[in-house]
Amino acid sequence: MRQTFPALSKGQVPMLLWLLLLILAPGREQSELAPKAFIRLTPPWSTNFKGKTVTLTCEDSHSPAQGGISWYYDDILLKKKSGKLQIRNSGYYKCKTPGSSLSDPVHVEFLSDWLILQASLPVFEGDDVYLRCQGWKEEDITKKIYYKDGEKFAVTYDSGFIRLNSASTNNSKYHCTTYVEGLFGMWKESSKALRIQVQELFPPPVLTASPSQPIEGSPVTLKCETWLPPQKSDTQLQFCFFSGDQALGSDWRSSSELQIPAIWSEDSRSYWCQAKTVTHSVMKRSLKSQIHVHRVPVSDVNLEIQPPGGKLIEGDNLVLTCSVARGTGTITFSWHREGTIRILGRKTQRSLSAEFQIPTVKESDAGRYYCAADNIHGPILSTLITVTVRIPVSRPVLTIRAPRAQAVVGDVVELRCEAWRGSPPILYQFYHEDATLGSSSAPSGRAASFDLSLTADHSGNYSCEADNGLGAQHSDRVTLNVTVPVSRPVLTLNPAGTQPVVGDVLELRCEAQRGSPPILYWFYHDNVTLGKSLAPFGGGASFNLSLMAQPSGNYSCGADNGLGIQCSEVVMLNFTDQKYFLLELKYGSLHLVPSRSKITPVTVGVILGLLSILGLAATAALVCKFRTQKKSGGISATGTASPNDCQEPFLSRSFGTETQESTHFEPPALMELQPVYSNVNPGDRDLVYTLVGSIQHTKEHLGKTSSGQVEVR
Repeated sequence: MRQTFPALSKGQVPMLLWLLLLILAPGREQSELAPKAFIRLTPPWSTNFKGKTVTLTCEDSHSPAQGGISWYYDDILLKKKSGKLQIRNSGYYKCKTPGSSLSDPVHVEFLSDWLILQASLPVFEGDDVYLRCQGWKEEDITKKIYYKDGEKFAVTYDSGFIRLNSASTNNSKYHCTTYVEGLFGMWKESSKALRIQVQELFPPPVLTASPSQPIEGSPVTLKCETWLPPQKSDTQLQFCFFSGDQALGSDWRSSSELQIPAIWSEDSRSYWCQAKTVTHSVMKRSLKSQIHVHRVPVSDVNLEIQPPGGKLIEGDNLVLTCSVARGTGTITFSWHREGTIRILGRKTQRSLSAEFQIPTVKESDAGRYYCAADNIHGPILSTLITVTVRIPVSRPVLTIRAPRAQAVVGDVVELRCEAWRGSPPILYQFYHEDATLGSSSAPSGRAASFDLSLTADHSGNYSCEADNGLGAQHSDRVTLNVTVPVSRPVLTLNPAGTQPVVGDVLELRCEAQRGSPPILYWFYHDNVTLGKSLAPFGGGASFNLSLMAQPSGNYSCGADNGLGIQCSEVVMLNFTDQKYFLLELKYGSLHLVPSRSKITPVTVGVILGLLSILGLAATAALVCKFRTQKKSGGISATGTASPNDCQEPFLSRSFGTETQESTHFEPPALMELQPVYSNVNPGDRDLVYTLVGSIQHTKEHLGKTSSGQVEVR
């Protein structure tokens, strides 16, 4: 009896040759090997009773195959060229079509045994296998027992078959037994041992890379190639790719291709893949394939600057972009400034360009810059680019330089405006209040000056502005007070146009129309100082003079604000005595008589009341008489001005807090009034003399004295 298993091992030889061809094939392209043909059996059993006929059909992917079929029996080419072959002899059968490669061998055995074990053909990896135990006289068999590697695993009581799940090429041995009842009793029959012929569902995959020698940074496509027999073309496969021991991509996938967007020199290593069925019943892996990645050296290194042109303002951000025209892999970029050893920055990345930023540039960041690029073949330098940093002007400081401590009208002062920082040239503008005085340019920066001849209108606030085209800056305001010398004052007397009498208060008013405050006024009578008065806010000042004696003479005043005293013109005052009379009622008529006696104020009131009753005509005549006497004298002012009238030296400006000092001229003694008599008969004994007293309250008295002045007339 012919042994099946050695023949099966022999049938594995073509498979090993096929794998060898895959490994040695140029580019290892699966497409260079045509798919295998396969043999279909009718009936589909590997073992049959001797004398039976089995029909073999050769098929390929274009099933069924037409002419040009090659049949092999135990590796001997048969003359049969049709697609079907009927056989009755045990052995190994193979076929080939014009569009396929040689099929896997099929072992068909014809036995003359009383009991045989049949297995379905063809069987692929992962398929279910059907086993059937058949007797020469099936009607004499009632019980069938199945064994695997000597171990019973199934029992049947009919002529049916059993099913084995997920066949594999594990070289297990199967057989069956039965008991036959005959004339001489029961005996045991056993089948010949059977190894299940499991065909490969798909060959081990082959990994290919396209391109096979990639350039660094370029994409690479990995393919995990295998094929399924036509009768298993509906089987779904999954694939997984590996680099070393690391899985690539997302684990298992239905596509047999994997796209690597960019591959790098450090990715030079071995790659392999796996293929499996969706049910995980069959899984195979490829051989490892080595992929070598080629690196391109960097070239044409270029440095660009933002903002363009390299002209920056202090505080801007400087962006340096280093790029290469060619170069692959990991590139190390570095940035440098000419004249310094220290590297400004360094970046290593898989990119043809990189940026380096210097935030908030300063004046010290100006200079010439360059960059370098290196991808292991040595650094390549860019050309030098100049970077300039302009500095906006700082807030300027205005100073005013005068020839003296206090600026005076007519002085020439220097307005100096200076910005401590700022790129030249700088244009300076000078302002008085909001009016532009002028401008001055400083080509080398720093300060500029402007000369100003002072007038009385130049007091006020001054400022300046500095601008170098990067934004104007204004200084703080500086106040300048221009002192104006006092003009010649004018002396006036108040009340004016009336004849002063003893007891009046005469106001001397001195006023200079121009002059910076405070102004100190001096008052003089015949070159004798009467007093002084301070006008802290300018304008005029007054001096009140009580007339206790004859004040005739020359009056003048002086004004001084520290820049020299100015004297008024002299005003001459002529004083005439006032005569006092009484009205006497005698013999039924009124007489004007000199006063000789004193009476009380009540008496005066009574007398005046009687006089008013006697008649308005007498009163009017009396009033007319007094007015005529007052007009007999007057104030005469002359236009003569004498420098000798201002003899009092000027008091220093330390009196600035003094508001007014008033000195009243007091005569040495009261002037005695001499009576004037008229219409009086000395021999009359019946004369009545009346004393008339008057109390004068003027507005000036109320403002300057605490009580009224009582004067005797």
